[in-house]
Amino acid sequence: MAVKQSLKRFSPDPPKVLVIGFIVIILIGSILLSFPIATQDGEGLPWLDALFTSTSATCVTGLVVVDTGSTFTWFGQLVILSLIQVGGLGFMTFATFFALILGKRVSLKKRMLLQESLNHLSIQGIVRLARRILIFTVIIEGVGGVLLSLRFAYDMPLGRAIYFGFFHAISNFNNAGFDLMGEFKSLTDYAEDPLVTLVVAGLITLGGIGFIVMNELFEYRMTRRLSLHTKVVLTMSAILLVAGTLLILFFEWKNPKTIQPLGATGKFLASFYQAVTPRTAGSNTLNIPDLTHPTLLLTIYLMFIGASPGSTGGGIKTTTTATLLGAVWSQIKGKEDVSFFRHRIVHDLVYKALTVTVAGLLLVTCITMCLTITEQGADFFMILFEATSAFGTVGLSMGLTPELSPLGRILIIFTMFAGRVGTLTIAFALARKRRKDHYQYPKGKLMIG
Repeated sequence: MAVKQSLKRFSPDPPKVLVIGFIVIILIGSILLSFPIATQDGEGLPWLDALFTSTSATCVTGLVVVDTGSTFTWFGQLVILSLIQVGGLGFMTFATFFALILGKRVSLKKRMLLQESLNHLSIQGIVRLARRILIFTVIIEGVGGVLLSLRFAYDMPLGRAIYFGFFHAISNFNNAGFDLMGEFKSLTDYAEDPLVTLVVAGLITLGGIGFIVMNELFEYRMTRRLSLHTKVVLTMSAILLVAGTLLILFFEWKNPKTIQPLGATGKFLASFYQAVTPRTAGSNTLNIPDLTHPTLLLTIYLMFIGASPGSTGGGIKTTTTATLLGAVWSQIKGKEDVSFFRHRIVHDLVYKALTVTVAGLLLVTCITMCLTITEQGADFFMILFEATSAFGTVGLSMGLTPELSPLGRILIIFTMFAGRVGTLTIAFALARKRRKDHYQYPKGKLMIG
């Protein structure tokens, strides 16, 4: 009886469970990647490198300290792929899936965990959504894998092409960015290839808009309506994609190291892909260090914004950015409320958006500052780029990550973890149980601006 009561008292809330769950998965992955069977030299990865790679895969980032294609055996690569899949969809989604297969009832507590994991507004229909997420994932990754396999079959033996095709489909749909091309070159050999560019960009985009949006688009033929969330996500994603493509095209047009030698179609495809991939994907068709400073700065902005809520991506999210921009516009226009599509955004959401953004800025700033100390001699721009890429769980790199010191690697590991789980989730997991204030202080006035 006493044991039961103590277990009942130790009933962690959803944020704690999510944080602990990701930590457990990362540690399991680290152990597996340190086995001799995981690497081609038969020695296994050193513990810190294994922890870094496992964190990067589970947090669907893609930053690597060793080249995935040339370092790992098929066993190591499949471990990474499994971590990507579990980390991208969330371990609670898989737990729900196995419970349904075994015919078990999904308890209220598990539904609440699933709701927190998927960042869903309501617990209603959450199990049905989890079931659909798995169906969407199998179909999208399957179609993407087949198309990429057919293309890669022109460059390599069929068996290898199929393996490469499905590996890159799963990696990019989950916005992870791991690749098997070798020499840290990602997809740069396919900068002008319309099939690879459009298929992979499509996988990244679908994984980044979020499963809630995907589900609503699927149901649109029956419901003929879209929620405010879906409208804002689609609008903001389209604006960032179009603006990003045009700006990169403009910034890189005369750059002989990137798109200047390419034809008109190649220039557009490379610029389009480079606008898509900072939305937390990490694979690239242009060599990142060769990009101009304006493009690199734009990429940092896009990486910080990231994907959309309930997706496989990180960052502060498109809806957060839209809410803050809406609040700024409302202040300029002298309006009290933020509104989108004739819907008013409650002040609590505006405060939450501000909190998420400030927490993200503080984290990136602090990590960048710490890295300037641990990585003395490294270019500041490279450090800022790497820190933002880790926070946004993007995986794009200017080449600093493989050269990081042990302490620098630990800092990036923490940043990737915080970026995937969420700074607020970690804060709630560490904080004591929140209580409502039963009193209010008198109003005070400050001069702002």
